[in-house]
Amino acid sequence: MARASEHDLIRWSEALAAIARTGLGFSENLYERERFEEILHVAAEIKNAAQTVSQKEGESVSKEELVSEWLKTVGTGVPGYVTPKVAIGAVVGNDNGELLLIQRADSGVWLYPTGWADVGYSPSEVVVKEVLEETGIEVEPQRLIAVLDGMRLGFTRVPLYSLVFQCSVTGGDLKPHPLECKDVGWFRQDQLPQPLAGHGQWVDMVFKAIRGEELDPVFDIPRNPVWTKES
Repeated sequence: MARASEHDLIRWSEALAAIARTGLGFSENLYERERFEEILHVAAEIKNAAQTVSQKEGESVSKEELVSEWLKTVGTGVPGYVTPKVAIGAVVGNDNGELLLIQRADSGVWLYPTGWADVGYSPSEVVVKEVLEETGIEVEPQRLIAVLDGMRLGFTRVPLYSLVFQCSVTGGDLKPHPLECKDVGWFRQDQLPQPLAGHGQWVDMVFKAIRGEELDPVFDIPRNPVWTKES
């Protein structure tokens, strides 16, 4: 049996933490709440172990900080049911077959424009807003091309689902957001900047979309067996 990877440890940690926080949101029984908080501490131990393997000393978050942050997100009832966050991505091509990419200010990695889903906006409206804010380019969403598990693909260390839209350009000029982006630009597939988010697993998909090739909506294939309570 293969050894657990850092990615596995983080996924298991976040899953345990989500179960515990959801339990705290639905239970008033003091005994049960103590057990759920114990699970949070176990989850923090796992995530801390994974972080110390991959990060330089002093960069990892302590177990106490992890538990504290998780407890801050505990709600009551339905608002306390922990689910993945939702991000919206935009694949934007131009007449030269180039892809619009941003270099994220927080991590320095390159990715198509992406932002959190905002309350009060539909997913397609978030696309228009995010691309304009991050790059100065005005777009019109054309189709949904992918629904991805960002954590599974290594895009992020927090649970999130990413809805990716293909968009056409309607106007605007390149202008990176002063806080969110280090840089922004148009790139051909053979001249992509580095490092790419998610190790560039999305590159073939997005350029197929830009070239107008046949592309069914992309989604994560279920694991076999699917990770359930019974498996």
